[in-house]
Amino acid sequence: MSERTNADVVQRGYEAFGRGDIPALLDLLTDDVEWTLQGPSVIPFAGTRHGHEGVAEFFSVLGETLDFEQFEPREYVAQGDTVVVVGFERSLSRATGRTIEQEWAHVNTLRDGKIAEFRAFEDTGAYVAALEPS
Repeated sequence: MSERTNADVVQRGYEAFGRGDIPALLDLLTDDVEWTLQGPSVIPFAGTRHGHEGVAEFFSVLGETLDFEQFEPREYVAQGDTVVVVGFERSLSRATGRTIEQEWAHVNTLRDGKIAEFRAFEDTGAYVAALEPS
């Protein structure tokens, strides 16, 4: 696939997330997708998940944990089968009411026109500060 096509696939995924349309996002993933957000266990959506079921679980836990006030992919950089997305997030911890503000980078690797691997590089310290009980 071309770099432009790969970037379009990834952009459609972020648009689907923005609409809350997780089934549309899952349609853009390979069946054996690997989805990773590093972080300690206090971040309930951290870890590596596999396949559509694992990614659906990720978004379910994410939705139970955070309320998004702002989620902006700001830049898409495509090279070969890799698309890096740089963006910004402001969200609220449902458990503590604390705000999380962070810039992030997500690395998407595509195979045959679908996302086969997602790796999130985020401010896990901001998540921990917002999610940990006092």
